[in-house]
Amino acid sequence: MSSEHPVVRCTWAGSDPLYCAYHDQEWGVPEYDSRALWEKLMLDGFQAGLAWITILRKREAFRSAFAGFEPEVVARFGEAEVARLLGDTGIVRSRAKIEATIGGARAFLDMREAGMDFSQFVWDFVDGRPIQNACKGREDVQTDTPLSHTISKALKARGFKFVGPVIVYAWMQATGVVNDHLTTCFRHGEVKALAR
Repeated sequence: MSSEHPVVRCTWAGSDPLYCAYHDQEWGVPEYDSRALWEKLMLDGFQAGLAWITILRKREAFRSAFAGFEPEVVARFGEAEVARLLGDTGIVRSRAKIEATIGGARAFLDMREAGMDFSQFVWDFVDGRPIQNACKGREDVQTDTPLSHTISKALKARGFKFVGPVIVYAWMQATGVVNDHLTTCFRHGEVKALAR
């Protein structure tokens, strides 16, 4: 794009190249892969109390530390792996969040064992169609909604932790369950067009 027509993004993307790339290529894109949805939920759990850019900068270290976020592998982590993770300076070293991720892997597998596909579980809440919001400014974007409270409750009932309504809403935005790109943002229409 020429300098006469600068790219208009959601204001939160700022000017950090990593953040801009995440905003431009990933945030808000409908995610239908169960494992990828689970990974993003676990990373959002690690974000609790921190800025998302912190997690984004550490994402590859997280993937390496958590065996590529393969639930089958993570579910078998025991005390030795927890100790290893607590010593890993590349990630957020919180015992509660590490244990929540291991528990989250087990919950994911329990759901699958019961015949419940994680992606279908998530998308059933919106009848398989992303919610298309029309936020004009940052002040219009919500931090939680009645639906994020409902999904949070459903996840907690299945054994997930660090899945409060605000974390769940951030995850819904990231995975395209809801399109919260501002209407002025070049990605709003592009993401809308990606809906199944």
